Amino acid sequence: MATVLEIEQEQPKISKVEEEEISPIEEVRLTVSTLDDPTLPIWTFRMWVLGLISCAALSFINQFFYYRTEPLIITQITIQIASLPIGKFMAYALPTTKFYIPGLGDCSLNPGPFNMKEHVLISMFANAGSGFGQGAAYAIGIVDIIKAFYKRKISFLTSMLLVITTQVLGYGWAGVMRKYVVEPAIMWWPATMPQVSLFRALHEKDPDKQWMSKGKFFIIACIASFVWALVPGYLFPTLSALSVLCFAFPKSVTAHQIGSGMHGLGIGSFSFDWSLIASYMYSPLISPFFATANVAIGYALVVYVVTPVTYWGMNLYNAKTFPIFSTHLFTSQGNRYNISAIVNDKFEIDALQYAQQGRISLSTFFAVSYGIGFAAVAATLSHVLLFHGKEILEKWRASRASRKEKEDIHTRLMKEYKDIPNWWFYLMLGVTFVISLLLCIFAKAEVQMPWWALILACAIALIFTLPISIITATTNQTPGLNIITEYIMGLLMPGKPIANVCFKTYGYISMTQAIAFLQDFKLGHYMKIPPRSMFLVQLIGTIIAGVINTGTAWYMLNSIKNICQDDLLPANSPWTCAQDRVFYDASVIWGLASPRRIFGVNGNYIALNWFFLGGALAPALVWALHKKFKKHTWIALINMPIILQATAVMPPASSVNLSSWIVVGVIFNYFVFRYRKNWWQRYNYVLSAALDAGVAIMSLFIYFALSGTTLNWWGTGGEYCDLATCPTAKGVVVDGCPVF
Repeated sequence: MATVLEIEQEQPKISKVEEEEISPIEEVRLTVSTLDDPTLPIWTFRMWVLGLISCAALSFINQFFYYRTEPLIITQITIQIASLPIGKFMAYALPTTKFYIPGLGDCSLNPGPFNMKEHVLISMFANAGSGFGQGAAYAIGIVDIIKAFYKRKISFLTSMLLVITTQVLGYGWAGVMRKYVVEPAIMWWPATMPQVSLFRALHEKDPDKQWMSKGKFFIIACIASFVWALVPGYLFPTLSALSVLCFAFPKSVTAHQIGSGMHGLGIGSFSFDWSLIASYMYSPLISPFFATANVAIGYALVVYVVTPVTYWGMNLYNAKTFPIFSTHLFTSQGNRYNISAIVNDKFEIDALQYAQQGRISLSTFFAVSYGIGFAAVAATLSHVLLFHGKEILEKWRASRASRKEKEDIHTRLMKEYKDIPNWWFYLMLGVTFVISLLLCIFAKAEVQMPWWALILACAIALIFTLPISIITATTNQTPGLNIITEYIMGLLMPGKPIANVCFKTYGYISMTQAIAFLQDFKLGHYMKIPPRSMFLVQLIGTIIAGVINTGTAWYMLNSIKNICQDDLLPANSPWTCAQDRVFYDASVIWGLASPRRIFGVNGNYIALNWFFLGGALAPALVWALHKKFKKHTWIALINMPIILQATAVMPPASSVNLSSWIVVGVIFNYFVFRYRKNWWQRYNYVLSAALDAGVAIMSLFIYFALSGTTLNWWGTGGEYCDLATCPTAKGVVVDGCPVF
């Protein structure tokens, strides 16, 4: 039987008119197949077994690694690669005997060869298990800070319902909006293109003979990654963040601040640990060089220009009183802020205790990072408006017309399958909203959020989902709502930290989940997956993932002593909860203390609000230069949102995370891509998946088999940059630091 690729190669070259009928987007015409076989079996035993196992495995693994200082996120690409040989083996080994099931007819455990559509649904299950690329359900952070940081109580049932409802809520309105942002051909969702390419590469016959199959390469690379991960993960942890300057100048605070990759600028620091390199920005092998270059520019400006100038040059906000890089909160004298002292019995701020301790102070890098976050939000909206506003408006008008008039080949092919009734989405939205409302009413002592705040959060998410979906579908940029929701709730309900993070989660994550749902639907649209199959897989996968996320978090929080308390944990313990530390600090800054006490007239950082204006104007400058000097096409490649968001993950990410990520990304996506393109095209994504899988398996082995044993030699002593956390202001006394 001829493959899809062979059939397409035999077809005559299509005309321009026919190209428009296929898709108005060239990338789609070059990537997506125009053929479909509706008879392929999809609801197979193989799909259910591999899909459910993949969803459960990724939910557990990603939640497990979420608490590490360097969290490892296993994405669906790992499952996409690993499930192929397993699926083919099941197609070879399972019996083909048919049996009758009432309502389903004749069935078989093995209906034929393992096909691409089964594979797509397995990957969608896995994507739900990976938190749609986020690693773990965002609402888990609420549970973590209540139990590990605030040392308060929250029930398992409340935790689980909070996680599941925030993950599922956005699906309701997203399902109705798919008519506007999935079916129209001009809404092409660029992020789906690598997935489509990889599926076709794995299933369609390669016309060129290669020296090694993708499956064999994956196995070899995975074994190598597994073996090497033991070295920085257990035998030689210092390799995780190796600093040249700290070794050269062991007693110099300034050298440690400059050279430390974990607590400083990271100059001369590099990581040989894949879990650290891929922990916050995902695999650098997947990021295109254009994006990597913009990230590199933004990183260099913030870390190598802004930070030294504000710390050593300006001593901005009394910078030298605090560490150069820290996520902790401080008093004006440089001591750790006693958060528990300003929380009263009602889990609200104690104004008297706050007045006694004084205003909350941040390390200068942490403070400036918030300002850059303000600028990034404004720059994203400004950039999209200036560079894509007219285009998006035209495409939006065209998309409405296209629903009534012209459809591309992919939408016509999808008409062969039963559509999803809208009442499915309305029912899911209604049930989820009612459960969320009951949670706010009957568990108010735990979540703090009143019922009207839930309605407001849903309204914000609902209003922003469609325009941001259009932006994402046409420009691949997704503005976030986290800062906006934090700011709004901090003003409406100051002094209530859990109310703030719950409002943020319902307002921000429900929109994010809606967009992830729509993007997966577009992937299924391109791969010709029946809509009802996609809906059920995503819904079931999200619920399963939410339950496993909550159960894993509950186990970790109750089994690891002093988890998330980096000052109480043993030396070099990985369970510092770096992401939760920032989530906790955000709950204090925006919720407990409130924006008025931090960024308002009663705070130290009111000037950072000007970053909103600066961020809005930055793309305007680039746009003006682009219009003025049209011959210089490189000007249009300057993407201010990406540049400003380059360090958005810092903190909790550190400089060695980003510097190592940039170096590896440039090597593979510039040099290898440019000079060894055939190798890159065949093995780059496979190598990325193999590195992730090998590290994940070894990390689990270390935790369960070697956690009771310890090594003690020079290579297990960490980064040896202990002085990087010291202040340099005169007279500030900190244990273990010299007094200047």
